[in-house]
Amino acid sequence: MKEYLRLFRLGNGAIGIVGVVIGAVIAVDADIVDYLFEVLVGCAVVVASIAGGNSLNDYVDREIDKAGHPDRPLPKGEIEPATALCLGIVCLAVAIAVSSLLQSVQVTGMVIAAVALMVAYEALLKQRGFVGNIVVAALTGMVFLFGGSIVGDVWSVAVMGAMSALVNVGREIAKDIEDMGSDEGRQTLPMALGARNAAAVGAVFFIAGPALSVWPLVDHTFGPLYCLVFVADAIFIYTAFIIFRNAHKAQKLAKIAMLVALAAFVLGVVL
Repeated sequence: MKEYLRLFRLGNGAIGIVGVVIGAVIAVDADIVDYLFEVLVGCAVVVASIAGGNSLNDYVDREIDKAGHPDRPLPKGEIEPATALCLGIVCLAVAIAVSSLLQSVQVTGMVIAAVALMVAYEALLKQRGFVGNIVVAALTGMVFLFGGSIVGDVWSVAVMGAMSALVNVGREIAKDIEDMGSDEGRQTLPMALGARNAAAVGAVFFIAGPALSVWPLVDHTFGPLYCLVFVADAIFIYTAFIIFRNAHKAQKLAKIAMLVALAAFVLGVVL
């Protein structure tokens, strides 16, 4: 069972749930109690989507992961490739089916679009370097947008989605720099431009995300504890410098900064 939890990477699913809840709360504030069913369905959709996407990812990358991520279930022989593929397809189909419970064309359309992007990424766009980075980042930002859409107000969380997407582009580039040794034959940004030039692009995105973080204070989206986001901003800006010297450290720091930013969103909503 543990190998399937590692395949699905349910830790990411838990973060996805927080993103959905935050997006929904920001959109409707105290009225969230009237949307408990919608939020529960939304959380189930996101968990199924993330589990499906990660399963497909590990199936497609099963040979590459023998060098880059040998501890994953497929390289270790704990799960058969065909099983991972089937689980990925089933989980994505479940995500679409469950979203239909909300009887919203916008919500189901967003889920179908996300699933299509996941499949396109694994089948084609992953090999296209920067385009693939943009797709992964967009999918991350869509979690907040999805939280708003399930309660009928996607625009109120647009800035949060954009902030998340921007810094995730930077992290994806850092991960590609880190994986250059096992990415022979793939047209990732570092392979096409070189590590230093790719790091410069990543640094731009690590700075662009924090630049948007001031807006929620301007329009009073959050309470005063949202100011914790400035700690995340400082880490992101530091990461913009570190990426030139140590891509592994940069992507790890970026993940920490994302968690701090998420905490700022939660505290800003609650208090």
